[in-house]
Amino acid sequence: MIELLQNFLVGSMMLLGAFFALTAAIGVLRLPELYTRMHAASKAGVVGSGLLLLALALFQHDLSTVTRAIAAIIFLLLTAPISAHLLARAAYGAGYRLWDGSVLDEMAKERNRRGGKQV
Repeated sequence: MIELLQNFLVGSMMLLGAFFALTAAIGVLRLPELYTRMHAASKAGVVGSGLLLLALALFQHDLSTVTRAIAAIIFLLLTAPISAHLLARAAYGAGYRLWDGSVLDEMAKERNRRGGKQV
C-alpha cells in the first residue's frame, strides 16, 4: 500500500514537473521579448526541474542519489534567480529595450535617479 502511494506521488510530481518544463519551453518560444522569455525560462524551468529531481529523490532508496538530487534542487534555487537577474541587467545595459506593451520600466527610473549613468 505504501509503495502504491509512493508511486502515485512520484508519478504526479513527474507529470507536474514535465508540465512546468513544457510551460517554460513554450514561454521561451512564444513570449514577445528577451526579458519575459528569461522570466519564463528561469521560473517555470526551475520549478519543473525541481519537481523532477524531487520525484527522483522520493523514488530512489539510495542515500547518495537522494543527497545529490536535493543538492541539485538547492543549487537551482540559489543560482537561477541570480543569474536571470544579472543577465537581464546586462541585456538592459547593452541596449535591449522592453516590449512596447510593458507598463513599467524600473531600470529607467534608476538610471534617471543616478543622473543618466549606465547601470
